[in-house]
Amino acid sequence: MVRFSASSAGAVERFFQLALLGLVASGFLAVAGSGFLDVPTIVLVCIGLLLRAVLVSGLVTFEIPEIAVNLLTVSYIAFFAADYFYFSRGLLEATVHLVCFLAVMKILTARTNRDYLYTSAIALMELVAAAMISVNLNFFAFLAVYLACAIAAFTSAEIRRSLQRPGQVARGHNIRFSPRLALLTALITAGILVLTSGLFILLPRTANAAFRHIISARFHLTGFGNEVTLGQVGEIQKDSRALMHVRPFSDRMPGNLKWRGAALSQFDGKRWSDPSFEGRAALSQRTPIALADDWQRSRTDGQRFSYGVDLSASDSDALFVAGIPEFLNIEHIRVIRTATDGFRVGSAPAENMRYEVSSFVPRSPFTRRWAPGLVLADRERDRYLQLPPLDPRIPELARNIAGTGTDAERAVMLEKYLRLRYSYTLELPANAPADPLADFLFSRKKGHCEYFASAMTVMLRTLGTPARLVNGFQSGTFNPMSGLYVIRASDAHSWVEAFLPGVGWTVLDPTPAAPRAAATALSTRLALFLDAADTFWQEWVVNYDLGRQVTLAQRLEASTRGVHWDFAPDFRAWRTKAGSGMSRFGGTLLAIATACALLVVAGRMLWRYAEGWRHSRKVRAGLVSSADATLLYQRMLKLMKRRGYQKPPWFTPAEFAATLPPSDVATVVEEFTSGYQALRFGGDREAAQRLGVLLGQLEKL
Repeated sequence: MVRFSASSAGAVERFFQLALLGLVASGFLAVAGSGFLDVPTIVLVCIGLLLRAVLVSGLVTFEIPEIAVNLLTVSYIAFFAADYFYFSRGLLEATVHLVCFLAVMKILTARTNRDYLYTSAIALMELVAAAMISVNLNFFAFLAVYLACAIAAFTSAEIRRSLQRPGQVARGHNIRFSPRLALLTALITAGILVLTSGLFILLPRTANAAFRHIISARFHLTGFGNEVTLGQVGEIQKDSRALMHVRPFSDRMPGNLKWRGAALSQFDGKRWSDPSFEGRAALSQRTPIALADDWQRSRTDGQRFSYGVDLSASDSDALFVAGIPEFLNIEHIRVIRTATDGFRVGSAPAENMRYEVSSFVPRSPFTRRWAPGLVLADRERDRYLQLPPLDPRIPELARNIAGTGTDAERAVMLEKYLRLRYSYTLELPANAPADPLADFLFSRKKGHCEYFASAMTVMLRTLGTPARLVNGFQSGTFNPMSGLYVIRASDAHSWVEAFLPGVGWTVLDPTPAAPRAAATALSTRLALFLDAADTFWQEWVVNYDLGRQVTLAQRLEASTRGVHWDFAPDFRAWRTKAGSGMSRFGGTLLAIATACALLVVAGRMLWRYAEGWRHSRKVRAGLVSSADATLLYQRMLKLMKRRGYQKPPWFTPAEFAATLPPSDVATVVEEFTSGYQALRFGGDREAAQRLGVLLGQLEKL
């Protein structure tokens, strides 16, 4: 008969306290990782958590007097009014600060079982709050930590409760856990998994939409508004977060693409701007929007490609496009063409903007084009030749470099000179110079892309060549795991567009290649893996809806169809190999793996039939709405894609149906298109049943 010693009880108590601290910390960090908390609040709460960790570890021993806790609480309640009126200036933000303060005070002063119960309740509320406002992948990591700490805290709490009973004896040579403890652990794990399944799948996409108008999680993206000060784009380049994901629709994308965002024409020596935004024109809201004239769309001296852009939340209303855009497809958003040939949304940008573009890249940027519209009006020419008072050495340097040639030849000479004679750096001068361009050209002789582009634009204007500065992003990185190009804030870039006679606006880039920090293959692959995981999280958790369900059901259908034909032969070969050379242990592992594979296949089949039955029942019952028309049409497009017919992004449904060769399939698609338009634009629910029948016919043809 063995009794628990005092040291064992102390170890259990310390384990319980650390698990409880981890529970609260993981819940708070999940909220902080969402980006909805300000830095002072995060720092102060982290200090409180670290102080609690020091107390639990036994490095420091002290107790906060109750009178001090009461005074601090009363003082903060008085501070709440000042926070609301002068600091946060918002009821929600001030309330969050108050709750965080009370939570820290409770954690630091918890001594009784009731206090610990309240502390665990605070941790649970933190996790629920994070699930409602967070759309980031880090929520999953903090959730995993929370799950582990929850099991540790509640199981150790059960042991602790048993130790606190008088006269408790542990029989036998080893300390055994009671069946109740094992059952409690299993129930806790199952309950948290069920709870978090709902939090993962339901809350992030619905509650985030409800709260996003209250608290902004946008990334401040400077350089793409109506003005930018020299040095701002360089500050963006120090951030590595992903801002854009581009999905190529074409088999081959051109190399070294530039994603054009905003072009600026006015320069005062330190700041580029386009203050009037004059000449803006609202484009048609009928998609696809034709952005180029007939002559441009008929060109054959280059490459056409199409792509889809997923632009993450930022405060910029600019649309980023590559090459010469010819068609734009964007739903329910008014688009404006600016006087500098950029594209902006006509209202506040959405949290995540998605659009599709068909573009053209000429084989040579200096190809002469005898087409109308390649002459600037006097007013436009004056805008792109405007200059502030300059250091007289700048126009003299421009003339010495450019020489006497055509406008294109002089532009190339300036581009090569800056690229070869100057070096790249993100470091800004310690003291802002009175004349940044003169300091860059004649003193420092190094800078980042803004200085190179600004210097070339100004020197071209001194030579009488209209030019403008363009801000956007450079290339990006292709992620083979997601099939997307990842464009990060660090890819921000500035370049030059010069108007050349007979050629038009031509891209020139005088910035030399930026030295990049050496990255190991492992770190690069890890970064791509994390980005692919985050993309999956956004697509299949945050944006999980009926459309994703239909897509998932179709993928599972395709995968189970492949397993049905290919699994048996592979299994027989595997079994033969196993029987001839594997040990009993290997055979056991093989049996377990086979059982798991069969369970996965069975689960996929059940999911497929359940989702298909649910969706079919909804269609037969006439419960679909006009929003479901798009889902049904996307399913029809997937069936057509299997037959080798893919709808271009810029084609309307009617245009796509008209391009199909005469056949039974074309007849069904034409009838389906009519029903789709009746359901989506006319709200005709009777057409939904007909669409379901037509989908069945299309699958059988």
